[in-house]
Amino acid sequence: MTAPDQFLNASEAARRLGVSTKALRLYEERGLLSPHRTDVGWRAYGPEAMRRAAEIVALRHLGFSLAQVQRVLAGDPRGLEPALAAHQARIEAQLGQLGEIVAQIRTMRGDLAQGRAPSAAELGRLSLPSLEPVVAFDLPWPWGGERFELREVRALNYIIGSLGSGKTRLAKQLAEALPGGVFVDLERLQAPPGAMAQQINDDAGLGGRVATTIAWLEEDGAAPSDALTALVIALEQEGSGPLVIDMIEQGLDETAQRAVIAHLRRRGALARPVFAMTRSSALLDLSAVGPDEQILLCPANHNPPMVVTPIPGAPGFEAVATCLASPAVRARTEGMVATRREAQG
Repeated sequence: MTAPDQFLNASEAARRLGVSTKALRLYEERGLLSPHRTDVGWRAYGPEAMRRAAEIVALRHLGFSLAQVQRVLAGDPRGLEPALAAHQARIEAQLGQLGEIVAQIRTMRGDLAQGRAPSAAELGRLSLPSLEPVVAFDLPWPWGGERFELREVRALNYIIGSLGSGKTRLAKQLAEALPGGVFVDLERLQAPPGAMAQQINDDAGLGGRVATTIAWLEEDGAAPSDALTALVIALEQEGSGPLVIDMIEQGLDETAQRAVIAHLRRRGALARPVFAMTRSSALLDLSAVGPDEQILLCPANHNPPMVVTPIPGAPGFEAVATCLASPAVRARTEGMVATRREAQG
């Protein structure tokens, strides 16, 4: 019998595993995890549950969908080949980047042997991000023309703000200013199914990528829908420039939103950057934001947008938390628009 002091509550278990308590509940809902229940109904995670949870987390980090995780844990190898191939591709891409850095270091060492010292700037590029902003521009209305600078673009970037905060204008400006940036507006939801099918048929490569991604999302519980297909088409279009997506949760239920965010995270740090406008707590779970993600907040008082660290007490954290709502609430307020009269003269 396991001693009581070997059990952890949900918060402690999640912290040790590096996931959110919501993720643990999702694993339980999918039948992957069965924590002990106390006499009053609280979840308690003993050594066996923690071992199982650690296996699930490790497989998820490899990019496996929950359906694939379930099969692996049951000893079923179906679906392992494409999942392992995708993970191999991500690792090889990272190795390529590291190889370039190693080659630069080797060249510098050779130069040193010849008496040529590298510059401070050359050394700095080996380990430090550029001190220059990635993008800079004068903010549009409703701001007062203040200068906005973004010093880092990560694989997954959230844009959040209350109604009328200017987040859509910021998103459009970012798409224009970022090299190769593409703004994906809500018109994606108006495309008839026939037009989407034609778009896929016109590009065999796109069709294969869309089919693969949708299959992964459906395995994670997302129900097929035109909104989901439209989003996946936008995500899988050719290009390396950042995608800026207007209200990424629009038309998606909670399960689909959770599948989408899991998919975006599994792409890794070297993936095509995505800027996702959102106000859904299913997509932006503040307890689950990782190192390859960042949050841009448009304050309600129209101060300049700011990068918010997802730590309670950090500047802007409470404002971000206040903006977020559950998918059910987001669905009830869908289509609401706040307006503000433009300044005259």
